[in-house]
Amino acid sequence: MSLGKNSPKTTRRIFLMAGAAAAAGLALRLRHVSEPVEAKEKTPKEVKIVQFSASGQREDTVTVPMIVKSDAEWQQQLSPDAFAVTRHAGTERAYSGQYWNLHDRGLYRCICCDTALFSSDTKFESGTGWPSFWQPIAKENLRESSDLSLEVARTAVSCRLCEAHLGHVFDDGPRPTGLRYCMNSVALNFVKSS
Repeated sequence: MSLGKNSPKTTRRIFLMAGAAAAAGLALRLRHVSEPVEAKEKTPKEVKIVQFSASGQREDTVTVPMIVKSDAEWQQQLSPDAFAVTRHAGTERAYSGQYWNLHDRGLYRCICCDTALFSSDTKFESGTGWPSFWQPIAKENLRESSDLSLEVARTAVSCRLCEAHLGHVFDDGPRPTGLRYCMNSVALNFVKSS
């Protein structure tokens, strides 16, 4: 049996046309078929944090739902600088924050949700222009994560309850921990001890 000169071209053309027709049919079918979308009620993730009294006394460890808000809700609650730092991992200019040179006794709480984060007892002069602490008041109240945003490996620190970006932790701090929790003032609210 002999095939004509155009047989391979004809076969290829038929194959391509059949494939295109099948793709078009599938696209039309997908476009006109609507499947019901099941609405799922999202239950907020729960986290454990340690509560502290106004005087800095450790109280209970509690399990509570994470605080989740829209950007619009955070913008209503926070100053523009606090919003940029806490919700979009910004950094305030060195020596510009209100707490870098504060020496009063008290607690530093999250500006977004009031979770206790640091005590003035662990604050030290780091010479960096940001409030620095050698340890958090309760490790449970913080979350640490890898940050490669400046193409250098750093450890970002955020509030466990509301995920507010607070700053970074470095391993060049004083004893006893050797750590430097370098925080942004606008991410904190200082509550003076009475």
